[in-house]
Amino acid sequence: MIRFTIETEIERPVADVFAYVTDPDKLATWQANTVSAVQEGDGPLALGTRLREVHRAGGKELESLVEVSEYEPDRAFALHVVEGALPVDARITLEPTASGTLMRFGAHGQPTGALRLAEPLLRRSLKRQFAGHCARLKHVLEDRR
Repeated sequence: MIRFTIETEIERPVADVFAYVTDPDKLATWQANTVSAVQEGDGPLALGTRLREVHRAGGKELESLVEVSEYEPDRAFALHVVEGALPVDARITLEPTASGTLMRFGAHGQPTGALRLAEPLLRRSLKRQFAGHCARLKHVLEDRR
């Protein structure tokens, strides 16, 4: 089982952080391996909304379909992988702090097939990758002040 949590302090209000992390058009600005994230259908992002994401990994482009499985404005946002090579779901929670926001980015999932053999390596690699994404998000948001 892959499971990890990354905590990041961001010197911006919770509302600003939530708006940024839930905007599919901004995903590539803080997740360096993201090629695109396109919402299916019209309307605002909400529980049940689906997104087609394309990420670059190992020289390949991998497409996945994810669904918003939790959406509490300014508190929590989660995505469930509906289709994709690596079934690892993500959840972000936000809490106000004296200096801005404490963001917790959690991921969990169970690799299948051949990827199951690489689970320990995947766990370390994904945690390192998402720690980098969270650090980049902090940098991007704090530079936008």
